[in-house]
Amino acid sequence: MHLRFVCLPAFLTALSCSTAVETRPNFVLILVDDLGYGDIGAYGSGLNRTPHLDRMAAEGLRFTDFHSNGPMCTPTRAALLTGLYPQRFGEQFESALSGIDDYDLGLPHEAVTVAEMLSAEGYATAMYGKWHLGYHPPFMPLNQGFDDFRGLGSGDGDHHSHIDRSGRQDWWHGSRISMEEGYGVDLITAHSVDFIGRHRDEPFFLYVAHLAIHFPWQGPADRGYRVEGGNYHNLSKLGELDSLDVSSKVKEMVEAVDGSVGRILAALRRQGLDEETFVFFTSDNGGYLTYQGGYHSISDNGPLRGQKGDLHEGGHRVPAIARWPGRIRPGETDALAATFDLVPTIRELAGAAEPDAALDGVSLVPLLLARQPPEPRALYWRMRGAAAVRRERWKLIRHPNSTVELFDLSQDLGETSDSSESQGDVVRELEAALSAWESEIDSNGP
Repeated sequence: MHLRFVCLPAFLTALSCSTAVETRPNFVLILVDDLGYGDIGAYGSGLNRTPHLDRMAAEGLRFTDFHSNGPMCTPTRAALLTGLYPQRFGEQFESALSGIDDYDLGLPHEAVTVAEMLSAEGYATAMYGKWHLGYHPPFMPLNQGFDDFRGLGSGDGDHHSHIDRSGRQDWWHGSRISMEEGYGVDLITAHSVDFIGRHRDEPFFLYVAHLAIHFPWQGPADRGYRVEGGNYHNLSKLGELDSLDVSSKVKEMVEAVDGSVGRILAALRRQGLDEETFVFFTSDNGGYLTYQGGYHSISDNGPLRGQKGDLHEGGHRVPAIARWPGRIRPGETDALAATFDLVPTIRELAGAAEPDAALDGVSLVPLLLARQPPEPRALYWRMRGAAAVRRERWKLIRHPNSTVELFDLSQDLGETSDSSESQGDVVRELEAALSAWESEIDSNGP
């Protein structure tokens, strides 16, 4: 048990500040790639069997209004690790870093990550899985506060051969290529379970970043088809598929991720760490419903409009579950929250020092431990010339041609009815807020 004496907020304890004792939790962040809002049983899936995630949702706090900070991979990962809007790191971080155009770019070293913050507090840190914030050193996890890393640097690799879209070997140990045999989900899980066992007697931060269910759509029993030197910057990147209906392959991948969650939670119980560990599960963006070439029945975004890459809800409203037995009361919350809120939340739970610069996210500790939602605020997204702002029930989307749509999400979660003509005052207020955010975000770095 990792103890420190602190003066706790009133909602955490009725003890005096002189006698209050807080348990510094371990942290396990599990990020799935392209998992849609309706892809697991706890969020309505009738296709995919996800007993471990369903149990986690029953034992923890299930979010119904949680959002990724981008509708694609890289932006959300930058926000998750820094607590900042990804736009603060430049236009390249609004979308997925390309293995061609952005191959020599990466998360700036001056960015302070949650791993660096926790390392300073004596935490062991590790990341296993997909990085996608730099393709090679010096822009890899070991350069950003992680003690150990095994996984891929790119946005997608063959789940079996671990060859990226450009035909490069892409399975790293630390800062060197170190190829391993096995299905990506299984390798990531094995390293995560091993890390938990090795660090059971000290506080730790574990970031589990699955490539699944991102293409290539491959199940555990499929073969690796990408080979070194090949070029997969075409529809061959999707995998060796015998049908345009991808649902059966995605089902295998979702269920593999569910099994991974089950093994990680079982490892915590086996090591006696279940009640000492804060676990958070979410996705980096919404799921694909269709893909060029006629591929369909890929993912399920439930009642939401749109898919990965869109600023409609299907692109960024994602499943999210927080679990900490004995501390987080089971239930459901409709509080508005986003990926970048995890850094200030973890900072507060760990009792870490305040950051030198303000974070864009806010701590969810009052919500998690006392069901006190964050103060009302606006959330913003921007990608490829489109932008969106959400404030309470209203959401405005500004398209690249400058036309706007306005939706009342309290009455129209599926974004089917544009209210922009009848709600001119709301449109003007949100457009002004969006313009002010863009001016601030584009003029100030991290």
